Amino acid sequence: MQIWQGIEGLKQLSNIGVLSVGNFDGVHLGHRKLVELARQLRDQDGGGIAVVTFEPHPLTVLRPEFAPPRLTPPDVKQQLLEDLGVDHYVVLAPTTDVLGLTAESFWEILRDNVRPRQMIEGGSFTFGRGRGGNIERLREWSSESNVHLHILGAVSVPLLDLQIVEVNSSLIRWLIANGRIRDAAICLGRAYLLRGEVVKGHQRGRTIGLPTANITCSDQLVPMDGVYAGRCELKGVAYPAAISIGTMPTFGENARQVEVHLLDFSGDLYGQKLEVGMVDWIRGQRRFSNIEALKDQMARDLVWTRKRTALDPARAIAAGCRSGQAWGNS
Repeated sequence: MQIWQGIEGLKQLSNIGVLSVGNFDGVHLGHRKLVELARQLRDQDGGGIAVVTFEPHPLTVLRPEFAPPRLTPPDVKQQLLEDLGVDHYVVLAPTTDVLGLTAESFWEILRDNVRPRQMIEGGSFTFGRGRGGNIERLREWSSESNVHLHILGAVSVPLLDLQIVEVNSSLIRWLIANGRIRDAAICLGRAYLLRGEVVKGHQRGRTIGLPTANITCSDQLVPMDGVYAGRCELKGVAYPAAISIGTMPTFGENARQVEVHLLDFSGDLYGQKLEVGMVDWIRGQRRFSNIEALKDQMARDLVWTRKRTALDPARAIAAGCRSGQAWGNS
């Protein structure tokens, strides 16, 4: 996959077969449906597939307080799209020249420089300064050009409570923020990946016989406080992972942190980057009366972690009812 940067990089593309513009955060089932159609069109008419994405989100500059937390770090998003078959990847940073483009000016760059034969967008697509362009305007302009526009409907899926929802990044953020990891996986088509660098923490885990890796997750969305089952791959070996997110209430007031214990692993992880696939919610965080009570609960957490991660990913997404209902957790 070729990588291009900025407006000048975008202008270097020419005679692209299929083009799509968007944020693509999460690379969820809706994005996958879009790329699948792009591959079909490419196979029919030739040319490459180009994705133009905004990185980071324009709101990080325009309205930082409203900028959504990431579902996918930039390199993970890029790799996922490459794995799906995208040929050209254009990264538009929220610079003055990008943010200042009117919808019409942006369209003219696409029409006159990139010259795609096909474009694919969702019905809620907006573009240009102040979101001055929308799908109806794009439909009007493309009809007056040689660009054939395809407008995709939303992908709908049933969640574990049987509610049918339309997949989008905002919904997935809400599910993750509320600990509904398996529902998020349904919408993503894969486990939610939480990635961070291992840093030195309080090292309390060592003192109670359960060493943990404390990871910093930068601006990526961290699920709500609780204990989760997950998987982590190191040097080609997959380990079950028990993940604790919260403030360690048994030990008093602490900053919120993410701690990962890899079952069956021994070694030094400081300075490494861990990528943990979030498989299932186990329980909420709570304060224990003493360390022994905490250790007893942690032993039970490890049992549940082994059980949940023993399922293959497809079964882990589809199995039964919500884990909280199955295990008596709220």
